[in-house]
Amino acid sequence: MRGGYSGRCGFAGGRHSSSRSNDGRGYHGNPCLTMHQPWASLLVHGIKRVEGRSWPSPITGRLWIHAASKVPDPDTIKAMEDFYREIYAVDGITGIKFPDHYPVSRLLGCVEVVGCLRSEELVCWEHVPESVRLEGLTDFCWLCENPQKLVVPFEMRGYQGVYNLERRIYDGAVRGLLPVQGPLPVKFPLPDPRDPFSLKPGSLTFAASKPTLQKSESVAAAIAGARAAATQFSKKDRKAAASSEIGTEEQSWGSHGGSSSVDCNGLSIVHGSYAHLQNQNRPSIFPSTQANSQNPNSEPRRSPRLEFGASNRWH
Repeated sequence: MRGGYSGRCGFAGGRHSSSRSNDGRGYHGNPCLTMHQPWASLLVHGIKRVEGRSWPSPITGRLWIHAASKVPDPDTIKAMEDFYREIYAVDGITGIKFPDHYPVSRLLGCVEVVGCLRSEELVCWEHVPESVRLEGLTDFCWLCENPQKLVVPFEMRGYQGVYNLERRIYDGAVRGLLPVQGPLPVKFPLPDPRDPFSLKPGSLTFAASKPTLQKSESVAAAIAGARAAATQFSKKDRKAAASSEIGTEEQSWGSHGGSSSVDCNGLSIVHGSYAHLQNQNRPSIFPSTQANSQNPNSEPRRSPRLEFGASNRWH
């Protein structure tokens, strides 16, 4: 097992590398998610271990990460880097090496999504480092391991939601991956070590007397700064009556104010909607529903041709 933090009931065996839908049915696509910077690079560099969304992860396995076209401003980068410095310091990790730059309109690499939990589950989970629990600020938390970055990021266009990477791009990208060692890699323990799909919303239970997750003033300030950085996207979404903005922390930290503690007795920190339902005119691994307005800064809705047809859909 690779180095890093492993819970007491961790799964000793290796994770599977192929992506599968979370109902257990496999598909042959190469799922990709477009994210804004700096969040995209922080995830691929292993600094960010939880991808926050208002909708549950539709897949388990490899997820390709693409950076959207919006150039991040220095204040946003500083806010997010300060956030990760503070939460890692809680676990005694200092001197974090952040990316030298945050490229846009590029395929950056991939991570392995090993499960998905609700925020109130993650923040109470004592089998993972406290810094991971402090990342649990959204309705749904996609748990990511095994980050890999491309030696040469591929220029490409991104799309909304989780979509299939074009085969020609995949064929070139998969040969150029390098493993990344984050500041504190985590092996998320599975509730059922025999079932690689067992880490899902509702799979963890806690005693009613579970204590709150306390935060220092500096950590609370860093969380407030990170929320403010993400608010620039959520405000635009509201004005456009949009669904989810690609690549934002998706209402993740939104305009919700910070607090000094997190309730581990079932209180959700951020309340969002299932914004993962996609536009009908864009093929996706999701079932399509009614179209939603598009944010002005988001990538075009047009999607690459699906290589494997209806079998790629999540039911």
